[in-house]
Amino acid sequence: MKVEKLDSSPQEISLSVKESDIGALYIIQHEALKNPDINFAGVMVKHPLTKECWMRVSSDGDRAAGAVLDAADAALENIRNLGGMLESTLRNPQT
Repeated sequence: MKVEKLDSSPQEISLSVKESDIGALYIIQHEALKNPDINFAGVMVKHPLTKECWMRVSSDGDRAAGAVLDAADAALENIRNLGGMLESTLRNPQT
């Protein structure tokens, strides 16, 4: 996976993510939109054959990049929690 910053200002950031699935970006988008300072978070597949996705986040404040990092951290924490629940359920099936 390769992440490249396409455009950036304190209020907005645009990223290109190559060799990744858009599903991961959807989770980060979902978490970013929980932040009241974020007024837009969008993801799209640039072209299905290139395996390149774009993400843009726009903020009312001056922390667009920080908001993306916070959203990624929250997404990772949710995945860890889900992984723990799956492991507990699948390793200890009810009889």
